[in-house]
Parts: sequence; structure tokens; C-alpha cells
Amino acid sequence: MTAFLIIFIAALLAVSIWQITKIIKLGKSPDPDTEMSDVANDIDNKRNGQGMLVFVVAFYIMMIACFIAYKDFFLPDAGSKHGAEYDNLLLLTGVVIMIVQFLTQALLHWFAYKYHGKKGQRALFYADNDRLEFIWTAVPVVVLAGLILWGLFSWNDLMDANLDDDPLIVEVYAYQFGWKIRYSGADNTLGDANVRFIEGTNALGIDPTDADGMDDSVAQEIHLPVNRPVLFKFRSQDVLHSAYMPHFRAQMNVVPGMVTQFKFTPTVTSEDYRNTEFMNRKVRKINEIRRQKSKELIADGDVALDPYEFDYYILCNKICGNSHYNMQAKIIVETEEEFNEWLSTQETFEKSLAKAKN
Repeated sequence: MTAFLIIFIAALLAVSIWQITKIIKLGKSPDPDTEMSDVANDIDNKRNGQGMLVFVVAFYIMMIACFIAYKDFFLPDAGSKHGAEYDNLLLLTGVVIMIVQFLTQALLHWFAYKYHGKKGQRALFYADNDRLEFIWTAVPVVVLAGLILWGLFSWNDLMDANLDDDPLIVEVYAYQFGWKIRYSGADNTLGDANVRFIEGTNALGIDPTDADGMDDSVAQEIHLPVNRPVLFKFRSQDVLHSAYMPHFRAQMNVVPGMVTQFKFTPTVTSEDYRNTEFMNRKVRKINEIRRQKSKELIADGDVALDPYEFDYYILCNKICGNSHYNMQAKIIVETEEEFNEWLSTQETFEKSLAKAKN
């Protein structure tokens, strides 16, 4: 590897010296009108202008082709209340960027062709235009301010910790490389916690002297009641993680030594989302790929892959170590009755303490 780097650096140095000698040669030209092989002539300039037009046309053809080819990789409709507004904001931002990008790139490449260099032709020096400068300054400011304000209002709604709407309070605890979920019990109040209390079965460091934590329960997956606001509180045991729930359009950094939070309302149960046309088509496509892969595995004496079934997931969106890619937990959105029934089967912290003592 060291030898390769030395050769690479030597090659770069040689190219740099070669380019410098060409620049010196050009600088010593006695007559600017003298034809030189190293200086572009009218034919070269015209070809370069035509190349700019070809490039921009090819660029847009490729961009449209990518949108069509990769449409199956786009996220389906959001499964949360704020998700629709988030998607609309993202769509509007994308449309504005595409319009501006199309106009500026098209003009740039067209002018590069139309005004390509010609021998004896001099460029027009245009000092300034106050009206034009005002327009191209004011319009972006107004558009960007509108998008930013819309985004801030959406962000404030997401980060609103107001408890007037009686949100379910859930703690998501991140560690290398997994998630543990704590539910606040009948009082809907999480007990205090600190890493200093982590011992034995108390993997989340719940304070055993805090009465609010006695009815808390810990699970390996997230269960949420549909159409009820959920206030998530995040803690990290070790390094910086990021709780990413793509189908709910939600993400929050999980920072060691502090509690971060956001709130959203799930609006589509896991079962209903699983049965959407988009998801059925996607699952069929994935399972067809898995069937083909299974044939190869069986031929090699390995075990076939199980069929894929859609579930909501929470993922880590920060590179937090060598098993970051597999740091995930299932999210199940269900009816209020199903959620309450599931929660009643979970062991409370008080019962786990009693078991540990026995």
C-alpha cells in the first residue's frame, strides 16, 4: 500500500510539472494572435459549445430515467399524522430546486454554446444592473424564507412536548448494537434513570428508589396504539446513535448523557400498511429475489431464505460501530385494545426487582 501511494504521488507530481511547463510556454507567446497547438481555436471552441449542449441533454435524460427506474425505492405514504405535511414540504422543496436547477443549467449550457469563443470576438463588459441584482437577490430570499418558516412550524409541532393531548410516553434506549424500549405504565410517567444504576436485570438503569418507575416495563420491540400521540424520549448508553423511523418520517439523534425527544401520532396499523398495494407489490418483488437466491443457497448446501414480510422498524442512522448495519427493532402499530392487552403481559420493573431478590 505504501509503494502504491508513493507511485501515485510521484505521478501527480509529474503531471503537475508538465502542466506548469505548458503554462510557462503559453505565457511566453510573443503574439496573442499566433496560432498555437496548445490554445483552443474556433473549431475547438465550437466543439466544446456543442459538447456542453450534448452534456446537459444527456444529463436530463439520465435524471428522468433514474426517477423512473428507481421509483420502487421511494418511501410509500407516511404512517404518521405529521408525515403528510413533511412529504408535502419535501415535495415542494424538490420542485423548487428542480425548477431553479433546470433553468440555471439550461441557460448555462446554452450560453456556453451560443457565445463560444471566436477569433477576434471580444466579450461585452456589463458593469451592473441594480434592478436585476435586486430580483435575483429578493426572489431566493422570499422563497427560502417561506420554506424555512414552514419547516420550522412543522419541526415545532414534532418537537412539542405539550402533554395536553395525553400522549403515550415511551423511552427508547440505544446501545451498541440494539434498542430497549421502556413503557411508562399506568401512571404514564417514566421513573428516573441513570447509567450508574445499571446492574443485573436493570439494563436501563431505572432508579429503584423512584416510585414512578415501579410500574415501568421494558420490551425488545415497540408497540404503539394507532391514532394516539406518542412522546418518545431517547437515551444512549455508549455512543451517538440516531433513531430513524422512515415510514413515520421521524428521526432524532440519541446523545450520551442527555435526553432527546420527539412526538408523533401513528395513523396506520402495521396490518393495514402491510396490505397496501404499494407494499404488496414491493414484498412480492423482494420475495422473488429471495426465492432466486434460495435456489443458489440450496444448491450450495445452505439453508433457504425465509419469505419477507413487511414490518415497521426503528433503525440507527449514525455509523456507531461494526454492527451498526443491523441495529434495528420492530415497531408494531395496533389498535388501542390490542396495545393494552399486550402491555398487560409485560413484566413491570417492580416485579423484576422482586424476582432478582428471590
